[in-house]
Amino acid sequence: MNVPDWTDPDCPVARTLDLIGDRWSLLVIRDAMDGARSFTEFQRRTGIARNILTDRLRKLIAHGFLAQHTAESGRRKEYALTEAGRDLFPVILSLRQWGERHAFAPGEAHSTLVDRHGEPVPEFVPSGADGTVLGAETTRVRKIG
Repeated sequence: MNVPDWTDPDCPVARTLDLIGDRWSLLVIRDAMDGARSFTEFQRRTGIARNILTDRLRKLIAHGFLAQHTAESGRRKEYALTEAGRDLFPVILSLRQWGERHAFAPGEAHSTLVDRHGEPVPEFVPSGADGTVLGAETTRVRKIG
């Protein structure tokens, strides 16, 4: 697959969005993190149309977020996160936690991410080298080159 035309060639955020910035790609990654492995599982969990899912799986493989292999049964293909796909965990976690705070009415039911002990995952808070909490007001972009 060809490298996309970059929206903003110097910006890591823009490049990342060019690769995975559509709704369906992120939902496929989310479901792969939650154990989905087959085309049928991704389709059932997301409700995505077959042709769109086929396209997204193809792109996620081409860009190195998923790998495809033959299932043990030998009858179907399965998908697994690559290192690059697993590295999206903090992105998915941040989106989830933002959604928990801002996309639901107070008291409205929603799913919760829990750790292996069944405890809710603590709020993900980025911090600087000195341990201080980082935010838009405490960071800036430095252009290189």
